[in-house]
Amino acid sequence: MRRYQILAASLLGSKISCCVSFSTTATSLRIPSTSKSVKKLVKTSANHRTSTSLPMIFGDFFSSLGGGGGFYSKIDYDNIPYPVPTLASVASEGKVLEEIVKDDKTLKLATFAGGCFWGLELAYQRVPGVQYTAVGYTQGSEKDPNYDAVCAGATGHTEAVIVLYDPSECTYESLLDTFFDRVDPFTVNGQGRDRGRQYRTGVYYHSEEQEKLARSRFALEQEKYKRTIATECRKAMPFWPAEKYHQQYLEKGGRFNSPQSAEKGCTETIRCYG
Repeated sequence: MRRYQILAASLLGSKISCCVSFSTTATSLRIPSTSKSVKKLVKTSANHRTSTSLPMIFGDFFSSLGGGGGFYSKIDYDNIPYPVPTLASVASEGKVLEEIVKDDKTLKLATFAGGCFWGLELAYQRVPGVQYTAVGYTQGSEKDPNYDAVCAGATGHTEAVIVLYDPSECTYESLLDTFFDRVDPFTVNGQGRDRGRQYRTGVYYHSEEQEKLARSRFALEQEKYKRTIATECRKAMPFWPAEKYHQQYLEKGGRFNSPQSAEKGCTETIRCYG
């Protein structure tokens, strides 16, 4: 018997985590307590093998919540401001860039995952020397993931922030400082009230230099504690930008329409969900 747990988000256009749990065997699926709509979705898929029908059930469920545009829908990257179209093009080629040239300036790239990507992005927006940020999905096997599919645990991705920074103004070490100032590195598969592998934390290096610096910092952090750090430290995989709705979400006002400052050096407390 295997146990599945879904962390559903995007309820009525806002990020509200709700949990749907159920147990299955190869021939049956039992839901102890959940909504009639989910039971109906499961019932309509009862004639299919559990192993193949679960993604369909998850997809229908998340699509019904209406947050990411549908489990199978593709993101229109071209209608999202820079650097999203460029990042999406790079991901579609299965590539991970170490640097990128923009307006005759060479910018380095770095990727971090710290639970919900909204708050972490704003933290990096405030770092002097950071030129651009984008939220998205990384470390997964599927191409063209969207929010609904990632939240259903169907792609293996984690929510992340990619940072484009000017190395003459900002060091990779300072980006690591921002990361460890915000993240609880001991929480497995989650941060705060968000739970699931799509919220696992990680530092994903783009170069050998970043790997050396990241691993050195991890060793330093580990020396401070007896518990083992759960945060991943791995080579970056293709980064797929998230929907336009999620980009710079807190700066734009969040779900409460209350914009938060992205001014460089700002130290105001970040309200993670808006």
